[in-house]
Amino acid sequence: MFFSPARCLILLLVLNFTDAGRILRKIKERVRNLQLQEAKRHLQKQISGHQPLQHVKEGRIHQQLDHFNRQDVSTFPQRFFVNEAYWQRPDGPVFLFIGGEGPIFEFDVLAGHHVDMAEENGALLLALEHRFYGDSINPDGLKTENLAHLSSQQALADLAVFQQYISQNFNLSHRNTWISFGGSYSGALSAWFRGKFPHLVYGAVASSAPVKAKLDFSAYSNIVGMSLMNEAVGGSEKCLAGVREAFAAVEALMSGNASQVAMDFGCCTIPKNLDDQIELMQNLADIVMGTVQYNEEGVLMSINELCGVMTNKSKAYEEEMEAYNRLVKLAKIYHSTSEEPCLDISHEKTVKDLMDTSLPSGRRAARQWTYQTCTEFGFYQTCEDATCPFSGMMTLQALTQFCPMLFGISQHSLPGRIAFTNTYYGENVNPHTHRVLYVNGGVDPWKELSVVQDRTEDGEDAQTIFIRDTAHCADMMSRRVTDRCSLKKAREEIEKHVISWLKMAAAGED
Repeated sequence: MFFSPARCLILLLVLNFTDAGRILRKIKERVRNLQLQEAKRHLQKQISGHQPLQHVKEGRIHQQLDHFNRQDVSTFPQRFFVNEAYWQRPDGPVFLFIGGEGPIFEFDVLAGHHVDMAEENGALLLALEHRFYGDSINPDGLKTENLAHLSSQQALADLAVFQQYISQNFNLSHRNTWISFGGSYSGALSAWFRGKFPHLVYGAVASSAPVKAKLDFSAYSNIVGMSLMNEAVGGSEKCLAGVREAFAAVEALMSGNASQVAMDFGCCTIPKNLDDQIELMQNLADIVMGTVQYNEEGVLMSINELCGVMTNKSKAYEEEMEAYNRLVKLAKIYHSTSEEPCLDISHEKTVKDLMDTSLPSGRRAARQWTYQTCTEFGFYQTCEDATCPFSGMMTLQALTQFCPMLFGISQHSLPGRIAFTNTYYGENVNPHTHRVLYVNGGVDPWKELSVVQDRTEDGEDAQTIFIRDTAHCADMMSRRVTDRCSLKKAREEIEKHVISWLKMAAAGED
């Protein structure tokens, strides 16, 4: 095996991007940085014990670039991490954390709910990086012609080969039960891995997993709107109305006085053309979307805090301007926590960044993920529906223009590509998928593309867990004192499922 010692404490948890907005990606980076700090504190408490860091190793497996073309012998180096700290040799289970559209780090086998369960069940911990992300890419991998080998189908084949590789190198047998874990896109991969390779993985946990591809994902913005009205998390009808009024006011003012809008929101440049104006509206929507998607993760603000800003009436302005100025205040709160001198709304710069094929850009993952949205998933968060609380300028036409511009992929071909993905994996996913546990949060917009159902027909063994008042991938974090009761209960339910799978496997049940 090609192993090297882990070089540093921990870096970031990969909660997946699954989005196109520039600010939304930055908010997610903050989420990961916060989780880094929490993980450090968690591990510091363990240092006096078994020192798990000493058991983490980094490795590379040379994967076939195209698993479906036996004449092509090209390979790429795929990175993985192993943590043997809790493993009860030789028959202990194997917990596989699947990487999504971003790098993996030591953190993925050191902290998180799957790690807590590994410690309790004596499991070997693994994390495998997704092809073409992080360091798992060849030097010329980001060139358009080479991105043809980037797909979820190839990624699942990587997982199958990796499973065999680890089994051989650790002398594993049928007594070592494999369970896969993932969140968001990697949650979908976890479910699909179990579905396509049931002889390799005994059970799968799929958190916030969009297992249905959708070209026009207008439901995302609609669910953000409903979450802003959710009183259980601090929302209200007034809050949603305030957001809706604010975006209408920005759009109205921008059509006549773009320089004023640029000054109010601290833009780097004046949005003179339509593309820049769309960038601005997307960025402002991202602040609200990011708040909802990562509610109560301690980054930026919560839904309760956002609604406090958006419903704080002042007699100093007319009603329309009140909403506008509250959104300005919201943007200033975002800016106060960012290191950016101004709000970058240049569409030209966005295109330039996405066309960059140098590998340092590869670690940012935007180009690769944009390619996958064009070729497999769609997931375009449009706002053409009348119920959308943001700007109608965010159209499917505008959001899909990157496909032909960057990769020569016709917009007309997108529906067919999305249809193939759903045909390949099953568009109408059976919620009773054998030993796949779907976990979703009630305020998470991605629940719309996942499997959400409380109980099976007999009312007993649930294959889904629905946490009504939590957000995206909240269940994947380690237990915290501040967690809502519903989240604590959900983790207990996940643990029961995993333990029952391990008992079933030990009893020889198929």
